[in-house]
Amino acid sequence: MVGCGAVPLVPFASPPARTLGIMRVLVAMSGGVDSSVAAGLLRDAGHQVVGVTLKLWGGEAGSGCCSVSDVDDARRVADQLGIDHHVFHFGEIFDETVVEPYVAGHAQGSTPNPCVECNRHVKFGALLERALRLGFDALATGHHARVLGTRDGPRLARGEDAAKDQSYVLAMLGAAQLARLVLPVGELTKAEVRALAASWDLRTAAKPDSQDVCFISSHQGRSAFLGARVPLHSGELVDAGTGEVLGTVPAVELVTLGQRRGLADGRGGDRRYAVAVDVPNRRVALGSAAQATARSIPVQQCTWVADPPGQAAEVLAQTSAHGPALPATFDGDIVWFADPHRLVAPGQTVAFYDQAHPDVVVGSAVVALVPPNAVPAPPSPGSRESPVTPGGTPGTRESPGTPGTPGTPGTRESPGTPGTPVALGSTSPATAGPSRQRERPEGAELARAALCAATSAR
Repeated sequence: MVGCGAVPLVPFASPPARTLGIMRVLVAMSGGVDSSVAAGLLRDAGHQVVGVTLKLWGGEAGSGCCSVSDVDDARRVADQLGIDHHVFHFGEIFDETVVEPYVAGHAQGSTPNPCVECNRHVKFGALLERALRLGFDALATGHHARVLGTRDGPRLARGEDAAKDQSYVLAMLGAAQLARLVLPVGELTKAEVRALAASWDLRTAAKPDSQDVCFISSHQGRSAFLGARVPLHSGELVDAGTGEVLGTVPAVELVTLGQRRGLADGRGGDRRYAVAVDVPNRRVALGSAAQATARSIPVQQCTWVADPPGQAAEVLAQTSAHGPALPATFDGDIVWFADPHRLVAPGQTVAFYDQAHPDVVVGSAVVALVPPNAVPAPPSPGSRESPVTPGGTPGTRESPGTPGTPGTPGTRESPGTPGTPVALGSTSPATAGPSRQRERPEGAELARAALCAATSAR
């Protein structure tokens, strides 16, 4: 598994843009109301503003940055604002860094976040690099987030409108990138953004927000998009505890860890969730809501706004765009939650916030796909084997088997403690609170350990 700290940040020449007074600003205009207002605010502040829309996808698309109508809306808004507008064709890098990994990830059993990867590689990678080469002082977007100036450098923070906050999808940005980033609508609510757009009579004032993956059309759907690029295979749905076949799924590659919709319910109508997805063997293990939780998440591709924290650093971890940021401990390549947390699919982003300043982002990571993730085949007809004792040897009707002590996926081989928690930026252990032992796997981790043991024993 790739360890954290392995992803270098692109160094951009400073001084920070916001110390330069009147700036030449390149505004990424997606054709939506937020970026339209961002351009208008910068124009009214006296900056030299140029709009640009990225043409990212040559295929069919339903919404987002890729449709012809969005490019046209951005161009017309630029005309209304009296600023120049250009179109940059970034289709090749978009395909290489966003679309291809999205397809490959599903084929392997992970669920990448294409919006996060587009921000990482395209908007704040290739576009920012080009903006600086063209002589612009800063890049602006319509994201609902803020860039704060601190004595330690710029920091990313949540936007004023909590319901529209987008700091999660920008959490991978480093200080050098933030120094060249302007987020004009971060101090406004969405209602205020729309009111400004209406006051300027912009054509995007009432335009709905984009909700879908921009390169997948609404009538095509994810299944058809992926099916045209990689083989999709039907799979068995099995009980995580017994291996009993509960049904089938049309494409195991489309099942996401923690998913409930479209899967078989238990007896009595109890909801069942995907607690393990085994793409190579085409099986999905289903368990209860309690089994669909874990106290730890294995992570990789960590990025930090400033210096990486020490071991056992206390953070707030957020695992979805609008989910809660919960107390957790970052311990190298594992995020430990204080309480059981819903399963998070490999490929998804974890955003880290400062516990002392909950609106401030300190870094991010990607949930790792940790092998083995195998789901056992159901017992063959006439088999005398009984369910496996978690982490131990297979049991039979004559012998219950030997209990084992399974490890949590993604942890180090040796047991022990993750260390005494330290505050971010601190080099000494906290004086309060006992050293927390690594817990015995629960829920999905225990189910996965049992399932993997069963597979290896067959």
